[in-house]
Amino acid sequence: MDTGLPDAARSEARRILNDLAIDGENRVAEDLLAEAIGLLLDAPHQLDLKIATASIAEMRDAFAMFAPYRDVPKVTVFGSARTQVLDPLYELTRRLAARLADDGWMVVTGAGPGIMQAGMEGAGRERSIGVSIRLPFEQGANPVIAGDEKYVSMKYFFTRKLMLVKESRAFVCMPGGFGTLDETFELLTLTQTGKGLPVPIVLLDAPGDPYWERVDAFVHEQLVSRGLVSESDTRLYRIAESCEEAVEEIRRFYANYDSIRYVGDELVIRLRRLPDPDQLAALNDRFGHLVARGSIRAVEPFSVERRHGDRLELPRLAFAFAKHRYGDLRSMIDALNDLV
Repeated sequence: MDTGLPDAARSEARRILNDLAIDGENRVAEDLLAEAIGLLLDAPHQLDLKIATASIAEMRDAFAMFAPYRDVPKVTVFGSARTQVLDPLYELTRRLAARLADDGWMVVTGAGPGIMQAGMEGAGRERSIGVSIRLPFEQGANPVIAGDEKYVSMKYFFTRKLMLVKESRAFVCMPGGFGTLDETFELLTLTQTGKGLPVPIVLLDAPGDPYWERVDAFVHEQLVSRGLVSESDTRLYRIAESCEEAVEEIRRFYANYDSIRYVGDELVIRLRRLPDPDQLAALNDRFGHLVARGSIRAVEPFSVERRHGDRLELPRLAFAFAKHRYGDLRSMIDALNDLV
């Protein structure tokens, strides 16, 4: 956090929190208020102030909308608003979303027409969540989600993309235009750089329609070959040609792996089943290059995890992560899933 904040901003933030009787740990709340007060003291341009205000308001609305479903697994489906009902991709998306909903997932989309509406039709209104963007040429939410409490409309693409990514534990990208490619490559960038946690990212083609295969060929021929991304980065995603294959990829990702968090510089991986000693030794041999010091080892929950009650029932591995080669981290998760 910016240490250049005026003392008056921080003291005023503390006073406001005390007046509001906010419970719990107030450090982050204090930082938020202090930064807002500091922004006002900076005497920003009116447009800058409008952007900051609208961004906070949009995030507040979205956080409140998602809050009741925080513990329900969610998958975001990206795809074109221009896909027509008779396009094979439309029916493929409907079947995919129906299968995911049957597996207990909620389906998150941008709430528009085309692929987004197909996903919501497949999942049904009860298991759909919509995060739309207000554009001059679009008429708001599609009829599946319009008027539902699980729908929020946003002014800015960056806040919308944040909410489409933040809440979901899996992603399926259907063919689409500039917007879909932007969403897909931002998702890959977040995962590649460690700004996003490892997740299954499925690029789904219709049979005989190699849209993502050609994108993958471009990645290999133009990016990998030039050293602009590494070969291991291509392991961050999977190309599928059926909804069954896409659903199986998501199921497989969570067959043994549950979640990740950082405790200091330790990467903690929560699992359903720990590797036995021989498997752990093999894991260290194969993925030791990801370890900054020491080794990959079984651990008990760290004190901060105990304090937050964070997945305490699960066994876990931990290691000092070198914080590079996230594609290899994805391969390590695959290896852990192969144990079941």
